[in-house]
Amino acid sequence: MRDAEVSERLLDWYDANARVMPWRVGPAERRAGVRPDPYRIWLSEVMLQQTTVAAVQKYFRRFTARWPGVADLAAAEDAEVMAEWAGLGYYARARNLLKCARAVVSDHHGRFPETSAALRTLPGIGPYTAAAIAAIAFDEAATVVDGNVERVVARLFAVEEPLPGVKPRLTELATRLTPAERPGDHAQAMMDLGATICTPRSPACGICPLVADCQGRAAGVAASVPRKAPKPAKPERRGIAYVAIRSDGAVLLERRPDSGLLGGMLGWPGTAWAEPEPAPAPPLAADWSEAPVPVRHTFTHFHLTLRVMTATVPDDIAPDRGSFHPRAAFRPASLPTVMRKVFDATRPVEARLFRR
Repeated sequence: MRDAEVSERLLDWYDANARVMPWRVGPAERRAGVRPDPYRIWLSEVMLQQTTVAAVQKYFRRFTARWPGVADLAAAEDAEVMAEWAGLGYYARARNLLKCARAVVSDHHGRFPETSAALRTLPGIGPYTAAAIAAIAFDEAATVVDGNVERVVARLFAVEEPLPGVKPRLTELATRLTPAERPGDHAQAMMDLGATICTPRSPACGICPLVADCQGRAAGVAASVPRKAPKPAKPERRGIAYVAIRSDGAVLLERRPDSGLLGGMLGWPGTAWAEPEPAPAPPLAADWSEAPVPVRHTFTHFHLTLRVMTATVPDDIAPDRGSFHPRAAFRPASLPTVMRKVFDATRPVEARLFRR
């Protein structure tokens, strides 16, 4: 296998089969001289971390319609950005998004640095994101390695050692394939190949442009690599969430601390999340009733079960923490997913809220 020939075949395939995405400048546009916008590449790459392309596209369109450039995003209110991000998860990304946009404006005159090394100095930009921006937006021959690329490389070179320990070797092999010409298109071609043909299950080897070079196919292991080391079982945590609604329809919400899970997001007051379940900690004195079905949600590192307590309270009541938000200003869609699940668990209270 000659690395340069593999890259050439891959680029020929990409020229004919590149996926259309709202942040992407396709191969025909690139040949016509259209340059990718580093702001759009950066925004899409941050959104795509731990999230599928299908889920990201609607968020990306909303963000770029509301904040079309990095200066617009840098000037946005934190709460507005966090509300638009709700549902994408991994909320530290949204906080870093704002920090990064503001650093680009304040420290780089509103222009993204053009090298992966310089990009890595920005908040929230790690090696992968820096390489993706540098390659796609600025034509640096940076090696871009995500899960799709790891899978393609593991199969192409028949690498049978398990992830995550084999990641450095896969990156080294991917670097061998990265060309000096069109490195951004090469990176996107690798990702497209992994997403559409060299898929995790039942890879379509018969139509793969690299089938003749694939050592994994020749060895009969293509469908079983990359292998993964067993994951430890996720711990179970528990907690209590409190949904209080005033007689005028206002709802009691509390902004979470900036650090930690769901940092900076609005949500229902509640206890800590721990095992065993913490002691009750209602945000105000009320006749609390428990919703019939608890809320279950899975985070990256643990499973969570929340008991949901509901109460309708007088208009003049003062909570110990949090604040009441008028019904007209309350948008359930702006809550993080676990908090929306809590709201959905309170159907009788929800019905009273929207009847008013």
